[in-house]
Amino acid sequence: MSGVRQFRLHYRQLLVDVRLYQVDGRWLASADTPDGPSLRTGWTPLSALVEALEPFDGIIEQLLQTAPPGLLDRGALDH
Repeated sequence: MSGVRQFRLHYRQLLVDVRLYQVDGRWLASADTPDGPSLRTGWTPLSALVEALEPFDGIIEQLLQTAPPGLLDRGALDH
């Protein structure tokens, strides 16, 4: 497993803490929601994160715009 990437996304007054992990070539994303963590996997960090943000349907795009620059670019997290 590679290192954990932790960061916070935001939209208006909403703050969402997220974590990305790479395990055996796949990505695991965890997003904190009011109902507890939302965990999803994907072949890319972005696909896993979009799925984990599903409880925030309607503002996912706005949340993703606040990710650290370059973090979700293809290959940016690969070692």
